[in-house]
Amino acid sequence: MAPFLLLGGCAVRGAPAFPLVGAYFPDWMLCAMIGIGSSLLLRALFLPVGIDAVLGFRLFTYVALGVVSGLVAWLAWFGP
Repeated sequence: MAPFLLLGGCAVRGAPAFPLVGAYFPDWMLCAMIGIGSSLLLRALFLPVGIDAVLGFRLFTYVALGVVSGLVAWLAWFGP
């Protein structure tokens, strides 16, 4: 009985969506765009500073930075 009580937090409340310009967009799409934008912004910041030249795997680094930024935006906006 106790495991079933713990699953009470997993109740379906519907898909997370919000109206944007008259259409309901999924939240994950907005956070993905925030991650992509922040990754591009970080690349533009790293180039003049010289950090980009010392990165070993640039593509993976910027993808990881974008994923982390998107997830942080998700937690900040929709977190507990």
